[in-house]
Amino acid sequence: MSVAVQDIPKSLIYEMVDGVPIYYKGYRDYLNGTKKLEDVMASSILQAALAGWIVTKLNLMLAQHYGKQYLAVSNELGIFFKKKSWRGADLAIVERNQVKALLKELNNEYLKIAPKIVIEIDTKADLSAFENPSSYYQKKTKELLDFGVECVIWIYTETQTVMFAQAGQPWQLQEWTESFEVMENVVLNIPELIEEMTED
Repeated sequence: MSVAVQDIPKSLIYEMVDGVPIYYKGYRDYLNGTKKLEDVMASSILQAALAGWIVTKLNLMLAQHYGKQYLAVSNELGIFFKKKSWRGADLAIVERNQVKALLKELNNEYLKIAPKIVIEIDTKADLSAFENPSSYYQKKTKELLDFGVECVIWIYTETQTVMFAQAGQPWQLQEWTESFEVMENVVLNIPELIEEMTED
């Protein structure tokens, strides 16, 4: 038996595309009572640790090479495209000057300008509604690039690969054992990050 959209709590909406909700993976488990809301919305320990460590490393490298020009942010940043259309970003690099006033105002709205870089670690989206699940990644990536994001980077923990997309250039996929450039002078290597997080 299908559940009417109006019966699904708004808190279970992960993203919205032209008024069509994309729900959190596992939202049906919440609806049938087998999972709590926080269980549905939560990240795995690997995803959470990677996101936290990457944003820390990014801010250190950005400060070292660019001073106060950029800021790396995390915690599923909401990016607002237009009415009833928004996406989430695990991590993003934004220009400080573009967000400084918003931060001083303690602004609680989604970001309405394009970050410079978006980094995603897997997805929390329920992909069961997609005929081809890979189309979710492609469409989201294209929307971010069309909005003005310079580069979208996907880190896939299951396949241990990293995908890069830049507007007007072929998208690239590589093993995550290879180091990759986020921006000039800002380079990450996933196994090295994991080793740093787990060393005694």
